[in-house]
Amino acid sequence: MTISKSLEESNNKLPLINITGTKVALGPMRRELIPLYQKWDTDFVINRTTTHVRPVTLEEETEAYDRYTKDPTHVFFTIYEKETWWPIGKTYLGDIARFTAEYGIVIGEKDCQGKGYGTEVYPLVLDYAFTVLGLHNIILTVMEFNLAGIKAYEKAGFKIIGRRRQVRWMNGKLWDVIYMDCLASEFKSPVLANLFIADEPKE
Repeated sequence: MTISKSLEESNNKLPLINITGTKVALGPMRRELIPLYQKWDTDFVINRTTTHVRPVTLEEETEAYDRYTKDPTHVFFTIYEKETWWPIGKTYLGDIARFTAEYGIVIGEKDCQGKGYGTEVYPLVLDYAFTVLGLHNIILTVMEFNLAGIKAYEKAGFKIIGRRRQVRWMNGKLWDVIYMDCLASEFKSPVLANLFIADEPKE
């Protein structure tokens, strides 16, 4: 059975959703989507802007799914396009500690790139990190040549805090990896602050 056929059958009902935005929604990872996650993770074009570009086997993807979905220091979401409820990517918080975590995102469907979906995902994940988990500092890394990514992260509230020089080879040149972070004190909740409200005492 093809990935598309399997997805069409599993998407006959709406997927489980945790956070809803305007154009995208976030829900838990799904075991039946492992072949799709593998497709995204092994695509060299999609991963051009990441630090690791390599083929990923179905066995590796399944092992990673089993490991990270049981790891309390990692939270993964599947990204859905609200218009179709089709899975278009994934995003995560990794190495979650007392006040910190690392952020990552992949928009895996090529025809969904450049439509502002990622730009909307960033504040939704930050909202979860700051409003629900009570974290204070979220960090990410982005390659120096990923100008669109840097601009989008800055729009979401991330600031450049440093770089590691000449760590990624691409197109005949060594490029820097840039470190960016966002603080809870610099962020305003777009969604979840309206849901996570303490009960008022009854008279």
